[in-house]
Amino acid sequence: MTERDVPPPAEPRPDASMTLLREVMERPLDAGYAEAAARREAGEAPSSGLQRAGRALLVAVLAAAIGLGGVWAARELRNPAPGPSARQLLVEQIRERSEITAGLVEENAGLRSEIQELQEQAFGDAAASTNAQAAELGIWAGTTAVAGPGVVITMADSSRAQAGEPGSENERVQDFDLQVVVNALWASGAESIAINGIRLTGSTAIRTAGSAVLVDLQPLVSPYQIEAIGDPEGMRTSFARTSGAAHLSALSSAWGITSQLVVADDLQLPAGSTSTMASTVPSDQG
Repeated sequence: MTERDVPPPAEPRPDASMTLLREVMERPLDAGYAEAAARREAGEAPSSGLQRAGRALLVAVLAAAIGLGGVWAARELRNPAPGPSARQLLVEQIRERSEITAGLVEENAGLRSEIQELQEQAFGDAAASTNAQAAELGIWAGTTAVAGPGVVITMADSSRAQAGEPGSENERVQDFDLQVVVNALWASGAESIAINGIRLTGSTAIRTAGSAVLVDLQPLVSPYQIEAIGDPEGMRTSFARTSGAAHLSALSSAWGITSQLVVADDLQLPAGSTSTMASTVPSDQG
């Protein structure tokens, strides 16, 4: 074929950019209708009413099965997984660490006593007198173990908070609640105070870290037992007049936080942790 025999290129259709409109105008029926018409022309028998009913029933059964499967999956996702919750695991870990800490504190007290005995053996009466004076001062500083009568105030989270129900965060004992009660006990004549076996000193902090209450940087969990050594009857009478007693009543009525004050004849409070104290002197240069 020569170049003269090549036909000229076909001109594009004027409506080439309107493919969708052409399909609607030229083939208005769905492809399924055309297929059904072709089957009829070929002599195939149309589907009977029984077949159509069977297909409809099958579709309904499949739809019901899919719907039930979706409902079951949604319920399984909403229900908590079996086993202890994250808070319960945290509480168990805190209690285990508290037991370990109590053992270490007891061991530390034994070592401290052994050091004092060795000092007295090495330096004689001078060291014994100094140790006795330090122990007496340690009673007020909180670094010496003490024993005596006093009162015990027990505070506990509400039943909803202990069960871990949603929306019960405000029904837990907070660091501020413990601070109010401790300050009220000091004002009522308490000589020494401990919370869950942790002795309070002049440098002990009561604060919150996340959802845990820390006393002297040690996490505690409910119930909180506040032991105070002093005149039992005098402290109980004076405490009833303080803002601490009113605060406990407000916690009970508003948030369901329970509290109880009892008199104890013999309380044993451990020594608190010692801190390195720093002192400053004025400069000669002004």
